[in-house]
Amino acid sequence: MRIGVPKEIKSGEYRVALTPAGAAILSAAGHEVLIGPGAGEGSGFPDEAYMAEGALIAADAADVWSRAEMIMKVKEPLPEEYGYFRSGLMLFTYLHLAAAVPLARALADAGVSAVAYETIQLDNGTLPLLTPMSEVAGRMAVQIGAQFLEAFYGGRGVLLGGVPGVPPAEVIILGGGIVGTNAARIALGMGASVVILEKSTERMRYIDEVFGGRIRTLMSHSHNIAAAVRRADLLIGAVLIPGAKAPNLVPEEMVKTMKKGAVIVDVAVDQGGTIATIDRVTTHSDPIYVKHGVLHYAVANMPGAVPRTSTYALTNVTIPYALELAKAGLASAAEHNRSLAKGVNVYKGHITHPQVADAVGMPYVRLETL
Repeated sequence: MRIGVPKEIKSGEYRVALTPAGAAILSAAGHEVLIGPGAGEGSGFPDEAYMAEGALIAADAADVWSRAEMIMKVKEPLPEEYGYFRSGLMLFTYLHLAAAVPLARALADAGVSAVAYETIQLDNGTLPLLTPMSEVAGRMAVQIGAQFLEAFYGGRGVLLGGVPGVPPAEVIILGGGIVGTNAARIALGMGASVVILEKSTERMRYIDEVFGGRIRTLMSHSHNIAAAVRRADLLIGAVLIPGAKAPNLVPEEMVKTMKKGAVIVDVAVDQGGTIATIDRVTTHSDPIYVKHGVLHYAVANMPGAVPRTSTYALTNVTIPYALELAKAGLASAAEHNRSLAKGVNVYKGHITHPQVADAVGMPYVRLETL
């Protein structure tokens, strides 16, 4: 199969879908790898590094998209890339279609088969291709929050870990999954006071055991959320429902009760956000806006700021699935791997993931029937 890797065009996105080592693995398996010119430069991989591993360098983005049978990307295609869509093309990337209705319709209308990294799900419920980026984003959320709490940026002027005689900042995390626990690990390491709100009692027991009781956990319901939000110096949204829009857990009235200069970092912004006042997506070059005196950080591609770490971590987990798709084709691979089948969001013009279909308002068609 001919596999194309175009250069990412999203603002502030420096990741690439494949390392040179990943290209070597696919080439060794008999596949042709076509890299967009300069695609890896943001992650520190020049074209020559790919060529040394047997990959070809395309003339331009159009060349990659037109010649490839499968496109591997990091982020969802932007409107200026919709013109490259065609029937029979397979797209393998993060899609987050629940918050991108025009993209879902464009993929379906063009007959593209779209496999979303974020909805490939193992039988135990874990999301193997989302996990490494969730780890990165969770850890970054605290670093970013600590920065914007500085008065220079308009924050409260609070040091996350405090000092002897001065209490630390209150870090409130909505969701105790991969993002939440990684955020908690960094916040705790920086000396903050950390609270995680979570719906699963089993997950709360796990968090209590892993962190030795140093992190407080609360059942996630409106009363506890409202009280925690009022106390927050840094509020981190870390809730994910695979394929679906993120639930709105913090209405605008709660945000109005927050301390002036507090910071919100909503990692779930690419799924619509968990905080009502996260009503726009920001970029790495212009990451913050202020509403009700609270700083809002709403960058949808946070790991793009640390592309070398992120690209290595992403390729580590995508390569086995890319090999399977390239060897067997989508239909056969999905038939024999039900975890991979859950990643198929669009096939033959139909939405084939139930939560995505519900979120975008399009009919759901079971993949098996197609």
